[in-house]
Amino acid sequence: MHAPPTAPRTRPRIRALGFAALAVAMLMSVPTAQTAFGEEAKAVPVGGDLGPNVHVFDPSTPDIQGKVDEIFKKQESAQFGLDRHALMFKPGTYDNINAQIGFYTQIAGLGLNPNDTTFNGDVTVDAGWFDGNATQNFWRSAENLTLNPVSGTNRWAVSQAAPFRRMHVKGGLNLAPDGYGWASGGYIADSKIDGEVGPYSQQQWYTRDSSVGGWVNGVWNMTFSGVEGAPANSFPEPPYTTLETTLISREKPFLHLDGDDYKVFVPEKRENARGVSWANGTPAGESIPLDRFYVVKEGADAATINAAVEQGLHLLFTPGVYHIDETININRADTVALGLGLATIIPDNGVTAIKVGDVDGVKLAGLLVDAGPVNSETLIEVGPENASADHSANPTSLQDVFVRIGGAGPGKATTSIVVNSDDTIIDHTWVWRADHGEGWGWETNRADYGVRVNGDDVLATGLFVEHFNKYDVEWYGERGRTIFFQNEKAYDAPNQEAIQNGDTKGYAAYRVDDSVEQHEGWGMGSYCYYNVDPTIIQEHGFKAPVKPGVKFHSLIVVSLGGNGQYEHVINDVGSPTSGTETVPSQVVNFP
Repeated sequence: MHAPPTAPRTRPRIRALGFAALAVAMLMSVPTAQTAFGEEAKAVPVGGDLGPNVHVFDPSTPDIQGKVDEIFKKQESAQFGLDRHALMFKPGTYDNINAQIGFYTQIAGLGLNPNDTTFNGDVTVDAGWFDGNATQNFWRSAENLTLNPVSGTNRWAVSQAAPFRRMHVKGGLNLAPDGYGWASGGYIADSKIDGEVGPYSQQQWYTRDSSVGGWVNGVWNMTFSGVEGAPANSFPEPPYTTLETTLISREKPFLHLDGDDYKVFVPEKRENARGVSWANGTPAGESIPLDRFYVVKEGADAATINAAVEQGLHLLFTPGVYHIDETININRADTVALGLGLATIIPDNGVTAIKVGDVDGVKLAGLLVDAGPVNSETLIEVGPENASADHSANPTSLQDVFVRIGGAGPGKATTSIVVNSDDTIIDHTWVWRADHGEGWGWETNRADYGVRVNGDDVLATGLFVEHFNKYDVEWYGERGRTIFFQNEKAYDAPNQEAIQNGDTKGYAAYRVDDSVEQHEGWGMGSYCYYNVDPTIIQEHGFKAPVKPGVKFHSLIVVSLGGNGQYEHVINDVGSPTSGTETVPSQVVNFP
């Protein structure tokens, strides 16, 4: 790949110039952005404030509880609202805090280590807004804090797209709502929970590179990689899938303070990781000053964002909703594009929202891409078609990057995420074709494919993909690996004919192409709930070639309440689901 054009500079002819003239020449060397027509344009400004939706607190801030409560009141049930918020806490100790976290709200400490920012109190998610059912507690996060829970146990009752990262809980962690109604999460990474984690009614959960004091139970699929204190591998009874280490991981970039200056810390890649990255203090990585970022605020357009990248800047999206009419192109190696407060990008005219070049080390993190009303062929592309560069030393990563089609209004996309670049890390994504809200229906929010992987040596850790009209995940690259997969087939299929796939009844949730020689997966589940036509039959949840190098561990399919049935788990292997009871059908290993 060719490097993007650098901003033109004036080169002073030192021998011919006197001191005064040299000073003028040096002033003229300020970088400029370049337009498509080769004309010089004003450089995109760097750094600056974080905008009105980043709320920064220190221990002396008056009425912290009142301000946090005010935001929660707005966001508690605003599932498809437009407000976005980031609650940022400077290092120090905060007493008597109960920060309840609603939709599109990120809470985070601003230290380099979670122990720099301590709450003598809680960071709470519950489900009172939805009658005690936590299955719609989406789009929120907690990061980089230490908690001393008031009762000894912190409650984090969430489902998809609600990461719990770089947290230290000096007590227990309860993942179920008050009253223990259903929940359908979730994800923990780089966190230390001194006490027990109680999932209780949680249907599935993935925990990576962490430390826990114990794990209470499991429902269908509890998966662990690199977790100190994790239960022993025992799938299906109890349903624990445990890997001693995580093959490759790199923690999500995060905002922090260095004195009075904001910086973004970018952790280094880890191999065969186990336990938290910060156990011995500051983890390995690089802090990038804010004056090397374009701080994106609501109203910014894609042309300015692209000019910033060409100028050599990273991107920090402040909490907001960004409508774009052209693709955001990131073609420079090691570019960080970090969203705060579930920053949301909407392509209005059918363009691809984000394209990443076949370059090393791009970090996309903390972003929600929401399909627009005009169909986009793709929403996120990592690498161009036929990308072939080796990125094993410095892979591109997607972390807490979420996709939504419908729900907030009509939206369409043929394929949500396409990964062409080799060695890419997909670390916690929820790719969701809406099954409720506004603008959804079998054709209204048409989206045939969720995630398509063409690149080789791609690793997915925490892959959540749901409700697509055809295949939810298709994998064409060699040596792909997935640790934890959660899926629901599309609820709203009108009849058997609508999902017929040639001679096959339905499209698999996760399909490995017949051309693939090597692939491996651990802790993977697909569930059906065909509530429009409960007689629909799904031939299998998974499809893969029968080859020595293709292996799956701990597979499961579930018929939710008997609304539709699976005939097999993978290919023609595994017993069928049957009846109206929600009883999983399991295959421990394949083949």
